[in-house]
Amino acid sequence: MILHPGILALLAGSGIVLAMMLAATGVGFAVMRRWDFGSSSEEQLLLERKTYLIASIVKYALGFELLAGLLFIYTVDDIHNAFVGAMCATGSLNANPVGWAALMTKIAVFFGAALWIALNAIDQRAEDFPLVKPKYTALMVVTLLVAADLVLTARYFLGLEPEVITSCCGSLFSSADTGVAGDLAALPAKSMMWAFYGSAGLFLCTALAGLFYRNASVSYAVSLFAALFFPVSLAAVVSFISLYIYELPSHHCPFDIFQKNYNFVGYPLYLGLFGGVLFGLLPGLSQPLKKRASLAPVIERLERKWLILSILLILSFLALATWPVVFGNLTL
Repeated sequence: MILHPGILALLAGSGIVLAMMLAATGVGFAVMRRWDFGSSSEEQLLLERKTYLIASIVKYALGFELLAGLLFIYTVDDIHNAFVGAMCATGSLNANPVGWAALMTKIAVFFGAALWIALNAIDQRAEDFPLVKPKYTALMVVTLLVAADLVLTARYFLGLEPEVITSCCGSLFSSADTGVAGDLAALPAKSMMWAFYGSAGLFLCTALAGLFYRNASVSYAVSLFAALFFPVSLAAVVSFISLYIYELPSHHCPFDIFQKNYNFVGYPLYLGLFGGVLFGLLPGLSQPLKKRASLAPVIERLERKWLILSILLILSFLALATWPVVFGNLTL
């Protein structure tokens, strides 16, 4: 194991978060079993108070998990000097293949935790707490994800050997590689530009329509195009956006952009993408909840905020991705 402040913070913080989540899940399970909103008994009043306590604990715990994703990327990039052949986070992740599974799990935790926080916000704005049982059922799933994340993160960091010779981005994100990374790097840049800006245009036009025309079909379309835009954007980063940022026609790495040499542009770039897609998913996912009378006006009010946030974040992502294409020195 490599002693690094980021590793120690991630392992200790994730352990504390899992303990908090398990405690909250246990109390939530008890709340689900005895919850009766129509009752005015002392037990029901106590359960209602506990829901606020649990929600506060879980929000702080999941808030750490959201930040832990950024800390994980920063840490694996920062420790690459410990491995022979590594030049960025790619080399660190290749040094122990479990790291890729840990990264994928952190992405799943990001979306799972954020969706749970949104579900809780909807429930707490309604007068009759109609989502208590589905909310705590979902909390169990999120807790399992947090547990898997901790196990994989610990296996990755504890399994690192500083003397190991690893391969870096130049060999992995290359058209000569036969894996998924090589396939993404081999995608034709011009075609990917059409796909990227086309899917961005579809999403933005639909989201703008959602601000003025409130109906379920538009909300579902917004979420569908947000879901499609996410993998297209990740592929575009490897295919051509990274080339323009590095100003090198053969450098496809999606992780070097987190480094100082490139002004840490990877952090705002990916935050814009992940945040924009997340808020774009919420309008469609929340539509079935409108069948409950007490939730319909709550979701109507939140939906407009989600759409505005999603549009602004996706626009910031597009601006960062397009700036080097338009004003950079590289011509493909």
